[in-house]
Amino acid sequence: MTSRPSSIVVVALITTLAACSAAESPQPSTGPSAQGTATPGASISVESPSPATSGWAQLSSSESSPAPREDHTWTVTPNGATAYLFGGRDGATVDDDLWAYTLATDAWQAVTPTGETPPARFGHNAAWAPGIGLVIFAGQGASAFFGDLWAYDPDSNAWRVLPAKGAAPVARYGSCGTIGPDGRFWISHGFTSDGQRFADTKAYDFETATWTDESSVGGAPIPRCLHACWWTDDGDMILYGGQTTGTTALGDRWRLTVGERPGTNTWTELQPGVESPAARNLYASARWGAGTLVFGGQGLDGGYLADAWRLADDGSAQPMDTGRDAPPARSGAELIADAARGRLLLFGGRDDQTAFGDSWQLFLSPLP
Repeated sequence: MTSRPSSIVVVALITTLAACSAAESPQPSTGPSAQGTATPGASISVESPSPATSGWAQLSSSESSPAPREDHTWTVTPNGATAYLFGGRDGATVDDDLWAYTLATDAWQAVTPTGETPPARFGHNAAWAPGIGLVIFAGQGASAFFGDLWAYDPDSNAWRVLPAKGAAPVARYGSCGTIGPDGRFWISHGFTSDGQRFADTKAYDFETATWTDESSVGGAPIPRCLHACWWTDDGDMILYGGQTTGTTALGDRWRLTVGERPGTNTWTELQPGVESPAARNLYASARWGAGTLVFGGQGLDGGYLADAWRLADDGSAQPMDTGRDAPPARSGAELIADAARGRLLLFGGRDDQTAFGDSWQLFLSPLP
């Protein structure tokens, strides 16, 4: 049995959070040969599962698995072999642990890095940067908001702080972060301790260790937090949903087109079609085909959702028939794509009663 790493318990957390939320081998190997050469922002290519296996199914749990939590991150390596989970929280307990999930065997393994590690946090962002490793940004801890960048290298089993020159973002929680087609780490929007929500967009260059302001010169999505963003196959960034001052959940969707010269990026709001998902914040999302699948979240009335939608790159939205055995409604869960097995995996989250530590798999019929 693998013991769980210790967690950090905080006592003055809930009031601060409420301002932005409505209430192969078991040993992973992700060195250069395992990381592969996946293109950042590319969609997941999936094989068609059997109709008999379409729908949700809960995976068996073991004592060697992460404790229940929400608002964590779960990030797949480029070759699709391993997914790294970091941080999160359960009530006043904020986690600083790192776990590796082997997709071929559905097995968890606690990872104990050498040297300094990131402070415990939730509401941070994570992405896999080829040649760098697992990158995490920002988040909220016991008594502070973070604006730092850390990178975990599985080969050395060590974290390191990445230097940050240029137009570094203000410390924040509930932003969105993703590796762009240009290899940079892009973040957009978020919330900080003085009640301020942001509407900025910035990108970090790993080669120069420099942040650049990529905010548009025209209109932009209103300030918000608890949303997600992702890159389409044609190189645009989509931002969807979240929460803003006085509104528990948002349902708008925006496309950022990157200009050829600095200062020429433009946001365009995508108009809702005949079918559109309900407004939501802190939902789970993962790329799937030429689109992104979103699950759950917290709705406009403060209730928790259990529906799944595919938001296509062309701006359309499609409700997904995932069968009767969907996970209980929740927000703050994480969803990842397992392309080799034609499925998505869900872990954690919470409802108004408890945090979850369960794992689910979702097989879907072929997508266009």
